Amino acid sequence: MTPASSIAKTFAKWKPLIVRTAYYFFLLAGVLGLAYAGYVIAEASTYQTIEQARFETASPSEERLPVTEGSAMGELEISRLGLKAIFVQGDSPKILRHAVGHIAETALPGERGNVVLTAHRDTFFRPLRNIQQGDAITIKTPDGEFQYEVESTEVVSPTDVQVLQPSAENTLTLVTCFPFYYIGPAPKRFVVRARQIEIPAAESSIVVSPRFF
Repeated sequence: MTPASSIAKTFAKWKPLIVRTAYYFFLLAGVLGLAYAGYVIAEASTYQTIEQARFETASPSEERLPVTEGSAMGELEISRLGLKAIFVQGDSPKILRHAVGHIAETALPGERGNVVLTAHRDTFFRPLRNIQQGDAITIKTPDGEFQYEVESTEVVSPTDVQVLQPSAENTLTLVTCFPFYYIGPAPKRFVVRARQIEIPAAESSIVVSPRFF
């Protein structure tokens, strides 16, 4: 018997075991993947439910606390899209797993400048695929409610930091990955730009840090 035929015979003998082992390995991997996805969804849903309840029942207070990484800041709502989510200071992977993130270097809601919020395309910002010019966006914080109107959308490179630049007016920018149904790390970013349509009468040029709840 030649070495080649010996190897082929050995492989044929062990093939059923190899196939069964591979089958159960991939089955287990799939089950674990689904379990993890379910855990992430459940964790995000629980966090959002708790923080929304806290936000809706929070009592007005004159005390203003500093905004810190991971602190809940307010609520983002786009009624036409059925999008309603708590947003949090920061944009770390841990934060974006259960909330919309506010990019720390950008303006705070109510301040003059560019407020930038970001979230995953396959969770909170999935509805943005259907956003349209003129859609209304509401930002609610313990210090006030701010209304915005969508002016435009665009697709940019991940290295395009222009979307984070300050603005002379009160604006809101929403950023997520693109394409929405891309498998794996998406190569582009989808950007929504909106302008504030109701400027608070008592707005001051002094920068004020809104309290979190």
